[in-house]
Amino acid sequence: MFAIREATRADAQLIVDMIRELAEFERELDQVDITPEDILRDGFSASPRFHALVAEWDGQPAGYALYFFNYSTWAGRPGLFVEDLFVRAQFRNKGIGKSLLRRMAVTAREHNCYGMRWEVLHWNTPAIEFYRSLGAKMQNEWWPVIFMGSAFEDFATQERAG
Repeated sequence: MFAIREATRADAQLIVDMIRELAEFERELDQVDITPEDILRDGFSASPRFHALVAEWDGQPAGYALYFFNYSTWAGRPGLFVEDLFVRAQFRNKGIGKSLLRRMAVTAREHNCYGMRWEVLHWNTPAIEFYRSLGAKMQNEWWPVIFMGSAFEDFATQERAG
């Protein structure tokens, strides 16, 4: 039996656990600071900053997706950004990842989104091939930019423009 459901407050620890599993797979577990309290504050408040889905296989948590809406100035419409898509190893190759993506695509269409965006590690060949098989396109001319840590803090605390 397979099901996808909206995450609830009771899933906060489960979501953190699967975020950590994803980070371990991506070889960046040491970068994870998130807590269940962060999930509760940012995902289940009056104005949530993200939405999450939980996939279950025979009643067992099999994977999750976490997404939020952004806005495209070129399309003049919102978009759906997939922050995380993760299926636990023992549940892979059962169509769970595809089902989670389809559920998000339906949500995106219901919100008049131009489409969906996400990132994939360049070495994750199975994921890249899977996304291409769906018709998703890899963008080589755009690079993701991240600005964080002391460089971000120093920049943000400078008082003058320029």
